[in-house]
Amino acid sequence: MGGEEMGLTAVSATLPEPATESERIAFWESAARRLEWETPWHTAHTFEKPQRLSGPDIPEADAEYTVPAIEWFAGGRLNAAVNCVDRHVAAGRGNRVALHFEGEPGDRRTLTYNELLREVSRAANALQDLGIGAGDRVVIYLPVLVETIVITLACARIGAVHSLVFGGFSAEALKFRVRDTGAKLLVTTDGQYRRGKAVPVKDNADTAVAGAATVEHVLVVRRTGSPVTWVDGRDVWWHETVETASDVHTPAAFDAEAPLFIMYTSGTTGRPKGLVHTTGGYLTQAAESYAYLFSHPDPAQRSADVHWCTADLAWVTAHTYEIYGPLANGATQVIFEGTPDTPHPGRHLEIIERYGVTSYYTAPTLVRSLMGWFPNGIPDVYDLSSIRLLGTVGEAVNPEAWRWLRRELGRGEVPVLDTWWQSETGAAILSPRPTDTVFKPGCAARALPGVGTRIVDADGNRVPPDIQGYIVVDRPGPAMARTVWGDPRRYLDSYWRQYAQQGWFLAGDGARYDGDGDTWILGRVDDVLNVSGHRLSTIEIESALVSHPWVVEAGVCAVADPRTGHAVVAFVVLAAGADPDAAAEHLRAHVGREIGPIARPAAVVVVRDVPKTRSGKILRRLLAQLFEGTPLGDTSSLQNEPCITQISAELRRRREG
Repeated sequence: MGGEEMGLTAVSATLPEPATESERIAFWESAARRLEWETPWHTAHTFEKPQRLSGPDIPEADAEYTVPAIEWFAGGRLNAAVNCVDRHVAAGRGNRVALHFEGEPGDRRTLTYNELLREVSRAANALQDLGIGAGDRVVIYLPVLVETIVITLACARIGAVHSLVFGGFSAEALKFRVRDTGAKLLVTTDGQYRRGKAVPVKDNADTAVAGAATVEHVLVVRRTGSPVTWVDGRDVWWHETVETASDVHTPAAFDAEAPLFIMYTSGTTGRPKGLVHTTGGYLTQAAESYAYLFSHPDPAQRSADVHWCTADLAWVTAHTYEIYGPLANGATQVIFEGTPDTPHPGRHLEIIERYGVTSYYTAPTLVRSLMGWFPNGIPDVYDLSSIRLLGTVGEAVNPEAWRWLRRELGRGEVPVLDTWWQSETGAAILSPRPTDTVFKPGCAARALPGVGTRIVDADGNRVPPDIQGYIVVDRPGPAMARTVWGDPRRYLDSYWRQYAQQGWFLAGDGARYDGDGDTWILGRVDDVLNVSGHRLSTIEIESALVSHPWVVEAGVCAVADPRTGHAVVAFVVLAAGADPDAAAEHLRAHVGREIGPIARPAAVVVVRDVPKTRSGKILRRLLAQLFEGTPLGDTSSLQNEPCITQISAELRRRREG
C-alpha cells in the first residue's frame, strides 16, 4: 500500500468532496495511500462516541459518559520522518531545497532534502546514543532554527514523542511541560536572539529540570555564545553530540496510532492541556490539507512553490503547515527566527522578495501590525510579485485587515484564505477554496473535503442564518487529537460531553451562518457580550474599531454591569499620529456608527499592546480580569507577557486620575 509518491506531482488536491460517510472514509484512505506505509492498514476508521453510563433518571447535566475512542488506519505502520524526507531523496528529488533559514541577525542557511536527511539521521543516532527510544518524551525548547526541525523529525524517526515549547516561555511554563510529559530529554539553546539582543535562556531550562527525576540529559544548541551554567554528566552540546554522529540511520516503522507529539494549549485559567496527536492520521491530514490549500493547482508548476508559514515552530500551525505538511509534500519553504520588525518593519517583505515566496500564511495580529507600520501602504521598493496566495490563521481576520492584506501584498487579486481550525483538530477545518474567485473578507466559508461542521444551539439544533450558535465538528478528520495526555476524562469533559449523544466535538467558538450558508467565526463563546439582552461578538466590535484609521489593534472584553448585564470595554493600540486624549470619544462614536449605539464601548483604554497567545489569539478574559482587578490566571504562556505590567499601570492611572 505504500508506493505512490506524494512529492511534487502526486497530490492532486482535486479529489471530489465526499458526501456520504463511506465516501468520506474512502477519501481519507486515498489521501493516506499517497504516503509510504511499511504495513497496510486493515481498518480505515473506527469512532466510538461517548456512551452514557448513568441511568435514565439521572439529569443530562449530571450524566456520566465513556471517553470517545477514535482510530484511523488500524494495523498500518509507517514512519513520519521517512515520509517527510527519505522518500523524496529516494525518488530523485534530493537536490530540491527543503528549507531556507533566515536568522534574526541576518545569518542564512539553505538545506536540500539530501542535506536534511543527513542532519536528521545524525540527530536520530545521537538521540539513541543518549538513551532515547520509542515512546520516550522529548521536550524541545528552541526558537525557529534548522536544528528545531531537525530534532523534531529525529524524534519522529525513532518513535520518540516530541513536545515543542515556545522559546520565550518562562521557566515555570517549561517546568510544567517537562513534568507533565515525564520528559527524558530537554533540548534547548545557550541563548536566543530577540529584537536584536542575545538573551540567555539556559537558566530557564536548568530551573525547569531541577528536581525532574525523569530528565536524564539536556541537549544544548550553541546559538548566541551566551555564558551557561553546565552540569557535567547531564548537559551535552549539540555540536559535540549531534554533529559528530553518523549521518546514516536505519528507521523503523510505527503503528499509525502511536503518539507523534503532545501539543499544549495555553490559557489564563487552569493547567494547560497536553493534546496527543498520533502518527498516521495526523500525517495524512497534514499532507492532504497542505496540498489542497497551498500547493499550486497545476502539479507541473509546484516546483516553483516557496511556502512561508510565519508561526513559531512550537505552535500547532507550524507543526502542520511548517513542518509535516510541507515536508510530506516535498515542498520548499522559508523559516525565520526573528520578530517581524527587527531590525525594521519591512523585514518580512524583504524575505518574501529574497526567496520568491509564493504562499504567505500568517496571523491577523501581524497583518494589523503591518497596517500600523505602513499606514500609507507598502512602499514600491519591495517586490512582492511572487505571491500567488495569502492566508490567515489564529482567529477570524478583521475585514479591514483582510482587504489591506489582499491589496498591499496580494495586488488586489490573489486568493486570501481565512482558515479556521484548532490545536485539537490538528489541521484546517474551514477555509475558502484557493480556486475561488469571489471572497467574503473575514469569512471562513465552508469545510474542507473530508471534514464537516455545523452551527447549533445548546440542544444541538441547527441555527438559522444570522443567529449565533456553537460551532461543532460533526465529521472530524484523522488529525483530530485522541486524548489529553494523562487525563482522558478532561478530554471528554472539555470537548465531547455537551454533545455526547450526537458524537460531536465542541470547538468552543461561536459562529453564524450567512444567507449563503457560509460560516463566520465570532470568537470564543465565553467572549460573547450580552448588553441589555443583545448578544454581541467581540470580533465584530474589534473589527469596527480596527476599521478606524487611528487603531492598529483592538481587544474587546465584557465586564459586569448591574444595569445592562455586560458593558463593553475596548483596549486599543493606536497608530502613530493618533490623539490618545480624543481616542475614547472618537472611537465610541465610530463603533456606534458602524454597529449601533448598543455596541459603543463603555470605556476605551489606550495601551501599547494587548495580551496574545503564540497563535495570535487575544486573551480577552485576561483583559476583563485586569479591568475588574480580579486575580489573574497563569500568564506564563503569553507571547508578550510584559504588556500585563503596562496595562495594569495604565488602569491604575485611570482609577487614580
